[in-house]
Amino acid sequence: MNRPYNEEEAAVPKANAERAENPDVEDAEESAEGTMSWTVAEEQAGERIDKFVTDAIGNPSISRSQVQEWIRAGHITVASGNVKPNARVAAGDEIVVVFPEPESLEALPEDIPLEIVFEDADIIVINKPRGMVVHPAYGHSSGTVVNALLHHCKDLSGINGVMRPGIVHRIDKDTSGLLMAAKNDLAHASLAAQLKEHSVNRRYLALVYGNVPHDRGTIDAPIGRDKYDRKMFAVTDKNSKRSVTHFDVIERFGDYTLVGLRLETGRTHQIRVHMKYIGHPLVGDPMYGGRSGRTLGMDGQALHAGELGFVHPRTGERHDFEAALPEDMEHALHMLRNR
Repeated sequence: MNRPYNEEEAAVPKANAERAENPDVEDAEESAEGTMSWTVAEEQAGERIDKFVTDAIGNPSISRSQVQEWIRAGHITVASGNVKPNARVAAGDEIVVVFPEPESLEALPEDIPLEIVFEDADIIVINKPRGMVVHPAYGHSSGTVVNALLHHCKDLSGINGVMRPGIVHRIDKDTSGLLMAAKNDLAHASLAAQLKEHSVNRRYLALVYGNVPHDRGTIDAPIGRDKYDRKMFAVTDKNSKRSVTHFDVIERFGDYTLVGLRLETGRTHQIRVHMKYIGHPLVGDPMYGGRSGRTLGMDGQALHAGELGFVHPRTGERHDFEAALPEDMEHALHMLRNR
């Protein structure tokens, strides 16, 4: 796909997205929903359905035998009909997985330290460390932000159910930074509406490879599953959703650039996929970067949710928060400025 720019604002146009815009309420950099679906590509025709689904889910904790059990129980269907684990898929088949309820029907409180940036009777804002999952899901039943919040708060909104109480939006496990949670349904509904209206300020900081040539830009390119690796996502016009990321250059280091990013939509791995698409992948990104960040002392990907702002659901006052960069990312910038 071509990546034309103009001088005033670099713009990567959408690549004929097949679905209408429907911005996610959440930062969908994690994929742990109750339902997943895929359309079988021609090169995948003939695969056993149990292998196809296992590869497509791409979660090491979900085995092929587990998928076979789900097929027998009717949780996995083709064209709304039940199949057997040894059935072969055909090009164009729509495969749907409706995940069964987890064995544990609720997340349990755990005494995990939290860096609290703001808290009152309605809302709590935390600075999430890199490596911490936001809510329990398959393969991550404990040690999450939700487990920590349940121990600290006791009271969280119930709109998202017992496995995701209080969670209004998410950030990826390997992304650090600001995350807000709602303590009651009134707060949750208000914050969710603000996210949908794009009135919440969510700004990320990322260190990327290469010299980004333009001071600011917009990447408008649809994201869907990577046809070569179902565990990853890519810019594609097949089974994709419109995805929009705005960026501005903060500092250039020749072979690296520090950029600020704002999400207009919230797709799985959106920032990581879009920056790779324009030729500037994130430093230390294990999936989309292709190189380790260890030469700069990075212990993971250089992506940080540094700003968060919203209108308080009860008082109507505007709240804006900032979180300092994690230590290793700050150290990497120091190295680049002083080399």
